[in-house]
Amino acid sequence: MSASIQDVAQAAHVSISTVSRSFTRPDLVSAKTREKVLRIADELNFSLSRSAAALKSGRSLRIALLMSDHIKLWFSASVIEGLNQVLHAEGYDISIFQISSIEERKEFFDMLPVRRNADAVIVASFDIDNDEIAQLATIGVPIVGINSVLAKERGFTAAVNIDDVQGSRLAARHLISLGHRNIAYVKTSREVSLHFSVQQRFDSFMDSCRAEGVEPRVLVANEDRDRISHIVTQLLSLDEMPTAIACQEDGIAIPLLFQLERNGLSVPGDVSITGYDDSFYSHDVGLTTIRQDPVDMAERAARMTLDLIDGRTPDEPFQLFPAQLVVRASTARHA
Repeated sequence: MSASIQDVAQAAHVSISTVSRSFTRPDLVSAKTREKVLRIADELNFSLSRSAAALKSGRSLRIALLMSDHIKLWFSASVIEGLNQVLHAEGYDISIFQISSIEERKEFFDMLPVRRNADAVIVASFDIDNDEIAQLATIGVPIVGINSVLAKERGFTAAVNIDDVQGSRLAARHLISLGHRNIAYVKTSREVSLHFSVQQRFDSFMDSCRAEGVEPRVLVANEDRDRISHIVTQLLSLDEMPTAIACQEDGIAIPLLFQLERNGLSVPGDVSITGYDDSFYSHDVGLTTIRQDPVDMAERAARMTLDLIDGRTPDEPFQLFPAQLVVRASTARHA
């Protein structure tokens, strides 16, 4: 049988209102007292009704997370992990909405003011229309971006972004400094109408190469199970094999590395490969890549979201995280 709030208050030697605030308004309770209350509540199998807490605070205790990618992908999973580490501890649930088109995105923003079932909206990796942001402003719902396109210009309340322009510039300059001039760039092709932040990676890489007189060959990896095999077929069909291949993400670079080696090519002896993300297994396979930390970015976004919900303006609402080139064994100097 679950304990009552009175039981918890008596065992913790605090008032009933202190127990309630420990769950609903933790900012009004000292960290030491709240830790004691939560520990005793856990020992006594006590939980405050979410509906009662929401009614008292006037909040839904829910954050809407808009994502475009498959949740199983490294970036998406890392974002969810980072958000959950912060938001769950503060009593918030995360509702995930997978958005694949402008139409689906519009439907979400049309319905949110009616439902009023989220205290904030977090958007990961794609753009939002100015009118949709205005819809949230009318009901006082903050919108926070994670790697969202032109977040400040479009009117987001706050955002965290990796510096994709810098990251791709580092990758391009690394390959060119190793003597590579015959370079291929492999990008994804999403059959949707949204604009994605990874487009900045492509644009920056191409601009950096062109500034050095290099015109990379562009290959497109379609969103299907055999996309890497199709890329290998395209590469082997070229009149001249590139000496270096830059990939939009590690999810392309790692399987491409293995498939090229299965076809008798040595990496980096015959061809150098770079990725982008520093995701799972990139260290194990020795992939040269651009490092970003979506867990840390999501944690920062979550803290700013909580500040905004509580009416506090973050000290730095728009944060740009520097990229880092991580050189491993998949790139080498071209003779």
